[in-house]
Amino acid sequence: MENRGSSFSGFGSYFRALIQTPSRLSRRAFSVSTTQDEMSRVRAKSGSDMRKTLTWYDLVGFGIGGMVGAGVFITTGRASRLNAGPAVVISYAIAGFCALLSAFCYTEFAVAMPVAGGAFSYLRVTFGEFPAFLTGANLVMEYVMSNAAVARGLTAYFGSAIGISTSQWRVTVTGLPNGFNEIDVVAVVVVLLVTVIICYSTRESSIVNMILTLLHILFIAFVILMGFERGDVKNFTQAGDPEHNTSGFFPNGASGVFNGAAMVYLSYIGYDAVSTMAEEVRNPVKDIPIGVSGSVIIVTILYCLMAASMSMLIPYDMIDTEAPFSAAFKGKSDGWKWVSNVIGVGASFGILTSLLVSMLGQARYMCVIGRSSVVPAWFARVHPKTCTPVNASAFLGIFTAAIALFTDLNVLLNLVSIGTLFVFYMVANAVIYRRYVNVGTTNPWPTLSFLFLFSITSIIFTLIWKFAPPCKSKAFILVACSVVAISVLIVFRCVVPQAHKPEFWGVPLMPWIPCVSIFLNIFLLGSLDGPSYIRFGFFSALAVLVYVLYSVHASFDAEEDGSFGQKHDEILMESAESEDHDSFVKV
Repeated sequence: MENRGSSFSGFGSYFRALIQTPSRLSRRAFSVSTTQDEMSRVRAKSGSDMRKTLTWYDLVGFGIGGMVGAGVFITTGRASRLNAGPAVVISYAIAGFCALLSAFCYTEFAVAMPVAGGAFSYLRVTFGEFPAFLTGANLVMEYVMSNAAVARGLTAYFGSAIGISTSQWRVTVTGLPNGFNEIDVVAVVVVLLVTVIICYSTRESSIVNMILTLLHILFIAFVILMGFERGDVKNFTQAGDPEHNTSGFFPNGASGVFNGAAMVYLSYIGYDAVSTMAEEVRNPVKDIPIGVSGSVIIVTILYCLMAASMSMLIPYDMIDTEAPFSAAFKGKSDGWKWVSNVIGVGASFGILTSLLVSMLGQARYMCVIGRSSVVPAWFARVHPKTCTPVNASAFLGIFTAAIALFTDLNVLLNLVSIGTLFVFYMVANAVIYRRYVNVGTTNPWPTLSFLFLFSITSIIFTLIWKFAPPCKSKAFILVACSVVAISVLIVFRCVVPQAHKPEFWGVPLMPWIPCVSIFLNIFLLGSLDGPSYIRFGFFSALAVLVYVLYSVHASFDAEEDGSFGQKHDEILMESAESEDHDSFVKV
C-alpha cells in the first residue's frame, strides 16, 4: 500500500483487504453485522438519508410502470417485422422467462443488502471494485440509452395521437451520419421535465406513477380487447405481401424468435430499476420479492396478450416499426380511426410512466457509484430537503436529453439490449459465487472454474447455433454441448457444498435457476448484430480507461482516508461484536 502511483497497487490493496479480513470473523458476523456497518459508512457519503417510504405495492407499481410503457409500444413493431413475425408472442415469453430468472437473482441480493445501486452494489461486494465498476458503467449506459429510446418513442406515439407524423416533429440535418441525423426537440423537453419531477420527491413520484399506471392498465385492457375484437386470426399465418415475404407463424424460423427475444428484452429493464430503490423500502424482506418477481410475471402476461392482439390486427410485414399499435388502426374503415388516436394518447402516458421509473433507477445507480469514490463523490450527494440524489438525477437527465436529441431508435435499442444482457449475466454469476464461496474461509477456485466452464460451454453452443449450417453434425454438437453443461452443473452441485445460505430469501433450486439464467443471457447475446458488439466494446474500453486513469486512484485515496481499506480490519472486528441484527432486518 505504499506505492500510491500505481493503479494496480491500489486495485490489489482493495482485494487484499477484502480477502484477508473476513477470515478472522464468523460467517454470520460477516454476512450480517459487517454488511450493516459498511452500508452505514458508505451511505454517509451521501449526507442525508433517503426516506423509507415505499411498500410492496409501490414496487409492483414501479415495476409495471417501468416495464409496460417502453417495451411493448416501442420494440414490438420492430421485433415483429424484422425478426420474429407473429411469433413475437413467443419472443416475449422467452424474454419474460429469462427476466424472471434474473429477477430471482436480484431479489436474493436486494433482500440481503437493501441499498440503492442494484447490480453495482451486489457485484462490488461479491467480485470487487473493478467488475462492479465495469458493470455499473454499462448499467448507466443502458439506462441512458433506453431512456433516450423511450423519449423518442414517445414522440412517435404523441404525434400519432394528435395526427402529426413523426417527420414533422424531427428535423433532418444533412452532413451527420445515418442514425444520428434526426433532431428530436420534443424528446429533449420530455426528458428534462421528468428530471425535474424525480428531483423533487420519491414518494410523490410514486404517487404520480401509481395513478398513471392504473390508468395505463385500463388502457392496455382496451388495446387487448380491441385487437382481439377487430383482428383476424389469419394474420398469424399469412403475410400481407406473400409474394415478397414469407408467410407462417415462424416466418424467420427459430433464429427469428430468439433475435426478437433479444430485442424485446429492453422491455424488462424496469424491474432492475425497482431493485435500485431497495434503500427506500420499509420492509425489504417482504416487499422486495413481491415487488420484483410479481411485476415481472404480470408484465410478461400483458406483453404476450398485447403482442398477440397486434399480430391479429395487421400482417407482420405491414407493421409500423415506430408506432405499431396506433398505426394498425389508421387504415381501418370509418368508425374505427378514433382508436388510433386513443392508442396514441394511452401509449404516450405509458411511455412517460416508464421513463419516470427508469430515470429514478439510473439516478440511484449513479448515486451509489459515487459513494464508492470511483466517480466523483458529488454524484452521491442526497439533497437534505427532497431526500433524493439531485446531482445524479440532474446530470443523467441532461445526458439522456442530449442522446435523445439526435440518436436513432434502432441504434439505441441494440446497444441497450447488449448492456442489459451483460449485466444480468454478471448478477447470475455473482449469486452463485456468493452462495458457494465464503470469503477467507472457502476456496473460491472450484466455483470460479465451474462458472468459467459453464459460460464457455454456453458460448460454444450459441456460436454453433448461430453460425454453423444446418446438418446432422450441428445437431450432434449442440446435444453434446448441452450434455457437457448439464454434467458440469450436476458434478458441481454434488461436490461443492454451499458455504452460505440466505437467512431471509434465496433463489430456489440453486444453482439450476441462476445457471439457466446465465445460459439464456449468453444465448440472447448471440442473437444481436455485429455493430452492437462494436459499440459495446468501445464503451467498455472507455470505461476501463476511466477506471485506470481516475477511478482506481480516487478509490485508493478514499481507502487511505479510512473509508474502506486501512481501518477495514477494525471496522469488521467491531461489527462482529455487535448484536443489532434485529434492527438491521427491520431497516
